[in-house]
Amino acid sequence: MKKVDLNCDLGESFGNYICGMDDKVIPYISSANVACGFHASDPSVMSETVKMCKDMSVSIGAHPGYADLVGFGRRNMNVSPKEVKVMVQYQLGALSAFCKANGVELSHVKPHGAMYNMAGKDMKLAEAIAEGIYEVDPDLILLGLSGSCLIDAAEQTGLKSASEVFADRAYEEDGSLVARTKPGAMITDEDEAIKRVIEMIKSGTVTSITGKPVEVKADSICLHGDGPKAVAFAEKISKRLIEENIEICPIKEVIESGED
Repeated sequence: MKKVDLNCDLGESFGNYICGMDDKVIPYISSANVACGFHASDPSVMSETVKMCKDMSVSIGAHPGYADLVGFGRRNMNVSPKEVKVMVQYQLGALSAFCKANGVELSHVKPHGAMYNMAGKDMKLAEAIAEGIYEVDPDLILLGLSGSCLIDAAEQTGLKSASEVFADRAYEEDGSLVARTKPGAMITDEDEAIKRVIEMIKSGTVTSITGKPVEVKADSICLHGDGPKAVAFAEKISKRLIEENIEICPIKEVIESGED
């Protein structure tokens, strides 16, 4: 039986602002990427999100991003690898405290937004992120875009990695995600998105926006929890995976099964 992780970015509300439908999506996922206060979240939200994950037996990962609340961490920033490294370590420290307070372990790290996309193509940034994680906890898993510099940097640093694919995002021919500002960047048809997910898991390919096949490795599938159809999509995709005899389990289990 094939195994795959379903992950979702959670805990991105802050102050009076509500983002996402965390409590509705979480029953369908196996891993959560919890915002750490830079691009979104605040201490109260982080604490409550960790507790919710614990109650639902969902694996917890850190979701560090750029300090850009206004742009939700999706704007490219001109920061040095050294700055990125300490940003990641600072945010890991914050979430780790809430995990420790609640008696749960942190399992993985997935950079957010612009940090994720920039490091996917910039080896120096990717290395800074991997080194920052390794120095905090070498047992953490780095979750990055399949075929990206983040995966290469993890291997080079000595971290375990998990390759991520996106159900609702279009791909360029080089395996990177189509920028959100471009037409066709988002896959809005649920049936089409699910079809693409099954293809990525079973055949290891996805059709790019130009129509050419792109090789991918699908250890983990990202679900976005802030769209109007997020809950329906999460329910449909989890149901379809079960029908296809694909087991949904946390990232760590997927990685360990691949090592057997």
